[in-house]
Amino acid sequence: MDSANEVLHDFFPMFRVLKGGQVERLMGNDVVPASLDPATGVQSKDVSINADSGVSVRLYVPKAADPAHKLPLLIYFHGGGFVVETAASPAYHNHLNNLAAEANVVVVSVDYRRAPEHPLPIAYEDSWDAVKWVASQSSGEEPWLNEYADFERVFFAGDSAGANLAHNMAIRVGLENPDGFNLEGIVLVHSYFWGKEPVGGEPVEPEHRVLIEKLWVYTCPGSSGTDDPFMNPGCDPRISGLGCKRVLIFVAEQDLLKHRGLYYKEVLERSGWGGKVEVVETRDENHVFHLFNSATENAKSLVKTFAGFMNEGKSG
Repeated sequence: MDSANEVLHDFFPMFRVLKGGQVERLMGNDVVPASLDPATGVQSKDVSINADSGVSVRLYVPKAADPAHKLPLLIYFHGGGFVVETAASPAYHNHLNNLAAEANVVVVSVDYRRAPEHPLPIAYEDSWDAVKWVASQSSGEEPWLNEYADFERVFFAGDSAGANLAHNMAIRVGLENPDGFNLEGIVLVHSYFWGKEPVGGEPVEPEHRVLIEKLWVYTCPGSSGTDDPFMNPGCDPRISGLGCKRVLIFVAEQDLLKHRGLYYKEVLERSGWGGKVEVVETRDENHVFHLFNSATENAKSLVKTFAGFMNEGKSG
C-alpha cells in the first residue's frame, strides 16, 4: 500500500486525513444548484463576496417578497464541525427554502472555508466578512437585499458549528457595532460548544469526550483547548456584550451537546447581558434531526418556532 494513502487522522464518520495530506470527507459532499424551488416558490442564487478567499453566499427570497414591505433578514451559518457540508448541501438548501417560506424572510447562507485545509479561525473571519458584506448592502448594489430586506430586523442563526459561528458573530457585533444593520436576535440550533469540565448531565468518562476534544484541537491548531472562548462561551469575558437582545436556543433530548445549550442560557443570564433568552427542547430526537427528515412533525415544529421568533413583534 502506498504510504501516502495510509490514514493519518481518522475522524469517522465525518472525515479522515491521509499521510499524503489528502482530506477525504465521508459525508456532506453532495451539492445542489441555486434555483426556483417549486415546492415553496422560494428563489435562490449564489453571490461571490470575496474573490481572493472564494467566500460566497447563497441568497433566498420568498415568493411573497414585495419591495413595499421589507422582510426580516436572516444570516445563516451551516454546520458540519467546521469540516463537512456547504451552503449548497441538499439538507441546508431544503431547510432554508422551507424556513424562508414559513417565516417570510430573506436569507443569506454563508459558504465559509472549511478546516482542516483552512484551519480555524479562518471560518470565523470568513463569516465576519460575510456579515460586513451584508451590512454594506443596506446601501449597496445587491438587488435582492436592497429591495427586499429590512436591515433593522437582522438575525443570525446556525446549527451545530453554525450555531457556534452565529454566537461568535453576535459577540463581534457587540464589540464592533458595525454600521448598516441592527442585530435583533440569534437562533442557536444544537450548538457545537464544549469545555474542559463537564456541565449538566454531560458524560464525564474520557472516552465519551475525546472525539470532540480531538476534533476541536485538530481544526483549530492554535487553540488552547476546549475552554477557548470560541468553543466555550462560559470562558469568554465578553459574553455580557452579546450584540443582540433576544436569543432562542434549540436542544434535542438525545443530543450529546444538549447540556451545552442549557449551559449557554445559564451563562448568559448570569453574565449581566440583560436580554431575553429561551430554550426549546425537542423530545426523542438527536443532533440536527430536522436536516435529515424535514417532513416529521418535530422538524416542522422547529421551523415554525424558528419562524415565529423572527416575526415576534413584527408590524406591518
